[in-house]
Amino acid sequence: MKSAKTSIVAGIVLMTVGGLLLLDLLGIFKVAAFLPPLIFAAVGLVFASLFVRSRENWWAAIPGSVFLGLAAVITATQLSPGDGGGAYLFLFMAAGFAAVYVRERGNWWALIPCGVMFTLAVMVALPPGLPGTAVAAVLFLGLAATFGLLSLVRVRLSDGISEHTGRMKWPLIPAAVLGVLGVIFALQATAVLIALDFAVPAGMILGGIALLVYAYRARRGGQHKVHGA
Repeated sequence: MKSAKTSIVAGIVLMTVGGLLLLDLLGIFKVAAFLPPLIFAAVGLVFASLFVRSRENWWAAIPGSVFLGLAAVITATQLSPGDGGGAYLFLFMAAGFAAVYVRERGNWWALIPCGVMFTLAVMVALPPGLPGTAVAAVLFLGLAATFGLLSLVRVRLSDGISEHTGRMKWPLIPAAVLGVLGVIFALQATAVLIALDFAVPAGMILGGIALLVYAYRARRGGQHKVHGA
């Protein structure tokens, strides 16, 4: 049975490689341009298969997500340069850590890097030109949400005498601190954006006033010259 499965996998791989080489020769699909992402994707799928095969291989989701994310980043960059393709790496890594927690609920710690990676993905996908306070607000609010979610997860707790299932309270402290910082930066960013919105019409009004004052002074200066003559 194992030899048959190996033959099937090897046959599919050979057919895929041969088909790609044929498309390259015909000029339909350039294999060289997509060879690095294909290699990363292949390695990522190997780790993904290890993760699926056994619950003990929960760790394989982490490197698997990294390699699949790199493949996605390279592909997105080649198809659409400068379009925030780096966000895909953090999204895949967030999914990998989420899979670690889903596979083994005792790995509650995986939710922390999962939230951090998802927050970084959102930050990378933000439109360019935003003020630094807006980016900081996304960072701190994302981290606050991560620890807030962690406080809702039921884990095994020990009081030194017995073990029981409950929710952790300590994540509420960093969640509150980070949340306050995020709100402060969000308010600052809102004030900056409002100021930028009003800057253009205010500048136009002030420029118009300056032109009127200049024209009035120039006219008075001309009149004085006429009377003096």
